[in-house]
Amino acid sequence: QVQLVESGGGLVQAGGSLRLSCAASGLTFDNYAMGWFRQAPGKEREFVAAISGRGADKYYADSVKGRLTISRDNAKKMVYLQLNSLKPEDTAVYYCAAGTRPSILGRYEYDYWYDYWGQGTQVSVSS
Repeated sequence: QVQLVESGGGLVQAGGSLRLSCAASGLTFDNYAMGWFRQAPGKEREFVAAISGRGADKYYADSVKGRLTISRDNAKKMVYLQLNSLKPEDTAVYYCAAGTRPSILGRYEYDYWYDYWGQGTQVSVSS
């Protein structure tokens, strides 16, 4: 069965950095686009970043452009999210997701097109 396991969250001061990791198993990894989404308390889940199966294409939400970087290592079946210049409003549970439809459809920001989800990792940014 497919498993996605996030790690790397934590508590950090504003302006700090974190690197989130997502380990995938049970799927042909490079066939899947990988996305990161986040959900803050009382808010809907929102798109953060995504990367195509071979890593050639990357997409970011406007709110995080220039501060976050998504990458993947297909040999290790890992996807990463580097978070820099963190702000209190970045506080949320961050989820990684895998799907084949985002690449086919050319749209990566819709969570309902992803097939598999991890359990999430908490990122808390203090002011």
